[in-house]
Amino acid sequence: MSTPTRTPLPGAVVLSAAVAAALVTGPASAQSADPQGSGPILAAANWVQGTLLGNVATAVAVVAVAVVGFMMLTGRLNWRYGITVIVGCFVLFGAAAIVGGIQAAARFAG
Repeated sequence: MSTPTRTPLPGAVVLSAAVAAALVTGPASAQSADPQGSGPILAAANWVQGTLLGNVATAVAVVAVAVVGFMMLTGRLNWRYGITVIVGCFVLFGAAAIVGGIQAAARFAG
């Protein structure tokens, strides 16, 4: 007896839901100053950001894209999975610009 398979939501629906959720929260969730006692947490978050966007991460991403691109061209990797890796690198390194665009759209709408 076979088990029924779930079909994932289309990417456009998930993306539009995420953008709508970001726009609905609006200025109510934005804080103008850091809360008292958040110094160590903020320092840890800045360290993680520096690690994820630093020179080592950039070198690893370049090697990953090169390897995945070579495997896609030689037919050893499905194009869909290869594109996923490349888009993931764009999202990781472009996260600040993506968030800035969402915040600008929220300010414009509100």
